[in-house]
Amino acid sequence: MTNGRPNLQQPSPMPFGKYKSFYDRIPLQLPDRTWPDKRLTKAPRWLSTDLRDGNQALIDPMSPERKRRMFDLLVKLGFKEIEVGFPAASQVDYDFVRQIIEEDAIPDDVRISVLTQAREDLIERTVESLRGAAKPTVHMYNATAPVFRKVVFGFDGDGRAQTQDIAVRGTQAVMKHAESMLSGADFGYQYSPEIFVDTEPDFALEIVGAVMDQWGPEAGRETVVNLPATVERGTPNAYADQIEWFIRHLPDREHIAVSLHPHNDRGTGVAAAELGLLAGADRVEGCLFGNGERTGNLDLVTVALNLYTQGVDPELDLSDIDEVIRTVEHCNQIGVHERHPYGGDLVFTSFSGSHQDAINKAFADREKRAEEAGIPVSRMEWDMPYLPVDPQDVGRSYEAVIRVNSQSGKGGVAYLLKTEYQLDLPRRMQVEFSQVVQRRTEASGGEVSAPVLWEIFADEYLPAETTDAAWGRFRVEGLRTESAADEEGLVKSERIEVDMVVDGQERTYEGRGTGPLDALVNILSEHFDLDLRVQDYVEHAIGAGAEVNAAAYVECAIGDRVLWGAGLHPNITRATLKAVVSAVNRAHRS
Repeated sequence: MTNGRPNLQQPSPMPFGKYKSFYDRIPLQLPDRTWPDKRLTKAPRWLSTDLRDGNQALIDPMSPERKRRMFDLLVKLGFKEIEVGFPAASQVDYDFVRQIIEEDAIPDDVRISVLTQAREDLIERTVESLRGAAKPTVHMYNATAPVFRKVVFGFDGDGRAQTQDIAVRGTQAVMKHAESMLSGADFGYQYSPEIFVDTEPDFALEIVGAVMDQWGPEAGRETVVNLPATVERGTPNAYADQIEWFIRHLPDREHIAVSLHPHNDRGTGVAAAELGLLAGADRVEGCLFGNGERTGNLDLVTVALNLYTQGVDPELDLSDIDEVIRTVEHCNQIGVHERHPYGGDLVFTSFSGSHQDAINKAFADREKRAEEAGIPVSRMEWDMPYLPVDPQDVGRSYEAVIRVNSQSGKGGVAYLLKTEYQLDLPRRMQVEFSQVVQRRTEASGGEVSAPVLWEIFADEYLPAETTDAAWGRFRVEGLRTESAADEEGLVKSERIEVDMVVDGQERTYEGRGTGPLDALVNILSEHFDLDLRVQDYVEHAIGAGAEVNAAAYVECAIGDRVLWGAGLHPNITRATLKAVVSAVNRAHRS
């Protein structure tokens, strides 16, 4: 039973019993955990592994040109720690590390690191690649999980002693070769017990302690312990428990930066990183949009912009998200998904009518409040329906915020016409025109771009003026007005002469009324037997200065129907008369 109702779901035929719970694999009791009560109030240290994981996981590994372009982007974004390659794994990586050192391409405040397995021949070549670097770090790893110790390496017993010996001897080799080849450099060391999440917590602590005993962490000596979720196994809270437990028991904690390297096998890499930071970690490693092995590494852009939306400076400049996307797609030859958080082409887009209406109203309210407060609207507190971040903050325009298809409503239609063509339709006209758009889009399918939306509007309301397939019984060609005043100089009536094309024939009509609008209504009613009444009238300017136009919208009752008309003209009176004729033409059309 669920909430008083029976659960009608049936057992699946999938062999779920072959899988063991992560909690059964790695038992860890932490009843006094503190991370749930913490908050993220500052950016972590960031390390990009784009230049390493790209070559491990790309169908088309990065060329030197693409590697350099990625490196330059990372520097521009503000990364101060960049893993630049796996020099012992390929000549391309080795040559790239040499290139950026010899060309003095590494800013003084940027530390580069290189990755190596715990084998002395690989370590020697790795350290050699760093000659001449001012701030180099060697990142060494070896697998520590039981399945690797027993199955992959075939160690006797539990394999702990042999695994720890590999890590200790590898660390000694790093130190030996760094001393002979990198004298005078601000040399740093990073160690990763690979497959940390599947390693018994006590053994992870033991092997890291043995490595640190060799290295000797102290103030001013760059020391990083990286705790990778190499294959994401458990829920993010389990990873956070592992991190908090480890940090509590880590000797020399004040001299060691604890780094996280989550993967995304379960689709929760970002959550794991955020909870791991709450648990006390100092740094996160990953790729800009989560590229990497299998389902990818941690997505650094998402973590950084998650902080940004909480009012925390991410200390990375992501103000031109499209440049970042273009560069990453070029370098990795992998596209960024349309729904990718913050970066995808559609993430700021609403097609739903109710969503569009809410966004449209919120934008108008925001502009009003900014004007009342006397501050630029761009500096207003961001509090918008369906938009967690201001698209302009990441270099996007508002053009893509609302897009129209057959599911869209009045809000989306009105928003596009206002932002792209400065037409501010009255609310009841928005409802009417959205129904016109919906009829057309349901027939043709697909999205309606702003230019196509304008074509639909022009064909429906301005055919005689703006479309090749002009239709409509009436068209205003010319206007002359004359006012009659009483003894006190107050206008009592308006006489107009209007030149109109009616059914293809041009004629001049004369009429009187309280104003030009009333006079035209009288002409149309008297000469063409129309039951015509004006119910609402709205006008506004388009543009400024010599290029200003007037837009007029008139709601007319024509017989038993109520229809809107629109008119555009530099002269507001002409625009108003055109709007009346627009409504009358629409009545005759249908």
